[in-house]
Amino acid sequence: MIFGPRIELKSAEQLVVMRRAGVLTAEVLKAARTAAVPGATTAEVDAAAASVIAEAGAQSNFKGYQGFPAVVCISVNEEIVHGIPGDRVLEAGDLVSIDGGAIVEGFHGDSAITMIVGGEGAGSEADLSLSRATEKAMWVGIAAFAAGTRVSDIGDAIDDHVSREVPELGLVEEFTGHGIGTAMHMPPEVLNYRARSNGPKIKPGMCLAIEPMLTVGSSETITLADDWTVVTEDGSRASHWEHSIARHDGGVWVLTAEDGGAAGLAPFGITPVPPKSG
Repeated sequence: MIFGPRIELKSAEQLVVMRRAGVLTAEVLKAARTAAVPGATTAEVDAAAASVIAEAGAQSNFKGYQGFPAVVCISVNEEIVHGIPGDRVLEAGDLVSIDGGAIVEGFHGDSAITMIVGGEGAGSEADLSLSRATEKAMWVGIAAFAAGTRVSDIGDAIDDHVSREVPELGLVEEFTGHGIGTAMHMPPEVLNYRARSNGPKIKPGMCLAIEPMLTVGSSETITLADDWTVVTEDGSRASHWEHSIARHDGGVWVLTAEDGGAAGLAPFGITPVPPKSG
């Protein structure tokens, strides 16, 4: 993924539109999650997500992106990211990451969840712990964006949290978060690990997609022959969580969370504030 130097800062009015794209993205993922039941194919899950976008009169930002053939990525078990929906039949206990988005009036939303097919009762404790740890790492990164001064604060916080709280898990470094707005992938690059660079300053109007990926084994990856699906090198299971977030003059708002991030940020003592147009 290549990023140019310019960081797009949004006006209050543009943030309101981005929130609409974020809410629709949340609805897309909810529909996909509901459809991901034992016996369903990943293509059927994708179709459920596509119907939500079509009913809203919006556009998919995944389908056709560099040739990607579907509206959501569905990554199962050892697949980390960019899994292509198809005829694979989901089974109870599968660990599935669903990554999707939508475009509303030219602005993008992007979010990802990890779920257990058949409900948490069907999953192993290892898979449940992995998903919960990945989601927590995401919220640690979001809290760092809310309170920090530089984009690099996000990667520092995620890396420190994983190293301290779940050192047995692998932190994938090959894939990163990104800026988001009038394109799905924009500068700045948002690392999920500590690096020497301080990164750009966080400014009002900045919108980022924060998306850590953890594995129960090695963090090394392999891209399959379809040139999209990324799997763990050692076959261990993986989890991916993502939200799109805005930093504005009034504070921070999680654009793709139905509650704006209130529940996820509460443990950090942060209260999200919605963007308001003039």
